[in-house]
Parts: sequence; C-alpha cells; structure tokens
Amino acid sequence: MRWATAAVLDLCCVVVFVVIGRASHDEAYSAAGLASTAWPFLAGLAIGWALTRAWRRPAAVIPTGVGVWLSAVVAGMVLRALSGQGTAAAFVVVTLIFLGVTTLGWRAAVRRRTSAGTPA
Repeated sequence: MRWATAAVLDLCCVVVFVVIGRASHDEAYSAAGLASTAWPFLAGLAIGWALTRAWRRPAAVIPTGVGVWLSAVVAGMVLRALSGQGTAAAFVVVTLIFLGVTTLGWRAAVRRRTSAGTPA
C-alpha cells in the first residue's frame, strides 16, 4: 500500500470522527468549526506518523497503527486541553474507541485482504 493512500485513510478516520461528534452535539456545520475540532487530532496523527515512521509500513497494525492511533488520541487531548477545549473522561473513551476501531480497522482489513492473496 502506498503511504499517501494510508495517510488519506487516517485523515478520513479523524474527519469522520469529528463530523459525527459535532453532529451528535447539534453543533452547526461550518468549515471553521470542523477545523477547530479536528486540528488537535490531525496534529496528533502527524506526530504518530513521524514517531512510527509510518511511511515505511503504513498498513501495519503493529507498530504503525497502534502508534498512530495512540498519538492521535493522546496528543489530540493534550492539544485540546492546552487550547481550552474539553477533555471530559467520556469524550476520551469515545475518542479512544472510535479512532482505535477506524485506524486499526482499515489496517486489519488491508492485512486480511493481502493475506487472502488480493493485493492491497
């Protein structure tokens, strides 16, 4: 799998998370609102990509997927707190679960598909 495709998939995981979250709280849709909510997690995602050197094995669940997932959540929450945004315990749990399922999920699906003989 090309690293650019993997990066887009990770980006989509964060954007879908933010869109669903904002919609579930009846927050008005706006590009500024979306960006305000997404940037800490996108920054965390970038940190995870750098720390794991994800471009080398972008579809690997371990260590790439786990590192990217945890970095997106941990750095995202730290950046949210530093910027005065909420980090309630329930939000942290939902973030861990959603980003874990999606960022690890697409990697697991690619791994399963490639082990079945279909190229990724």
